[in-house]
Amino acid sequence: GVFLIPYVLIALVGGIPIFFLEISLGQFMKAGSINVWNICPIFKGLGYASMVIVFYCNTYYIMVLAWGFYYLVKSFTTTLPWATCGHAWNTGDCVEIFRHEDCANASLANLTCDQLADRRSPVIEFWENKVLRLSAGLEVPGALNWEVTLCLLACWVLVYFCVWKGVKSTGKIVYFTATFPYVVLVVLLVRGVLLPGALDGIIYYLKPDWSKLASPQVWIDAGTQIFFSYAIGLGALTALGSYNRFNNNCYKDAIILALINSGTSFFAGFVVFSILGFMATEQGVHISKVAESGPGLAFIAYPRAVTLMPVAPLWAALFFFMLLLLGLDSQFVGVEGFITGLLDLLPASYYFRFQREISVALCCVLCFVIDLSMVTDVSG
Repeated sequence: GVFLIPYVLIALVGGIPIFFLEISLGQFMKAGSINVWNICPIFKGLGYASMVIVFYCNTYYIMVLAWGFYYLVKSFTTTLPWATCGHAWNTGDCVEIFRHEDCANASLANLTCDQLADRRSPVIEFWENKVLRLSAGLEVPGALNWEVTLCLLACWVLVYFCVWKGVKSTGKIVYFTATFPYVVLVVLLVRGVLLPGALDGIIYYLKPDWSKLASPQVWIDAGTQIFFSYAIGLGALTALGSYNRFNNNCYKDAIILALINSGTSFFAGFVVFSILGFMATEQGVHISKVAESGPGLAFIAYPRAVTLMPVAPLWAALFFFMLLLLGLDSQFVGVEGFITGLLDLLPASYYFRFQREISVALCCVLCFVIDLSMVTDVSG
């Protein structure tokens, strides 16, 4: 709703101009995020800063891919593991209440709806106890979650073999990873709008709450979304722009890519809120009670929604496959930006065969080792 106003304003004033600036600077200088500042050496520190930022982003962002890959694997079953209690990771407080009718029926078994409010959903317990394996705190040592670790390793292997040969090979892969999610989005939208309550969710998505315009948090969230989704300040756009022809019309490219990016986010909102509207109807609550942001939307709200649908494993597999592909696209950009900037630092006399392949491998291995701290019982 009203979020679109600050989103569009920030995109026009800051997002698109900086997006164009980074691409054009890389195209003009034919260099990555550090050497591009040979145009004005006093600002070279910006290049080093962007390298540090993109390295940290590469390290933590792939965890979303690992979790999505884990959920994807777990979706290939007749009964989704987060749909029922009774598993080893469930607690005594776990209760399978997904619809408001379930709450009414449970009241007949000497349990009131108020008492059930203190119970925990199997979706949340799967996320916290099985995937994250939250511990009491950082001071409590924990072991590796080997299932998630293997998913993390698989994601880094995928990233390596998609990036190791450079942008030409990556570009061919992106033809699939960037286009197939649109097919999945359309399928999920058609499925979503046919569900009861979907219209309420879409109205909630589009109806503005003008009072929130005065909230600084709305503007902060809009700016965060623009800068992160456009990959601004990471050096990745500069690196990718360096591979363009010198006379390439990067102005047109920047406008088209920015519009596609924002348009996709807007379109995906219909998919998400049609499902959230359905969830709110099934649970008998206002949609604001089921709407979550960040990882909670992808790994709690949506998994809970698909448990209410017929053929739930199919919709879960489609969603998490789409999430994996979209995440891989973002990871390609981040790793490419870091590697391009890194190789630019090496003098031409240091060039050796398989230089790029070895550099990408070292980057992936280093990030994987750091990521191991995020797949332990202490990671939460």
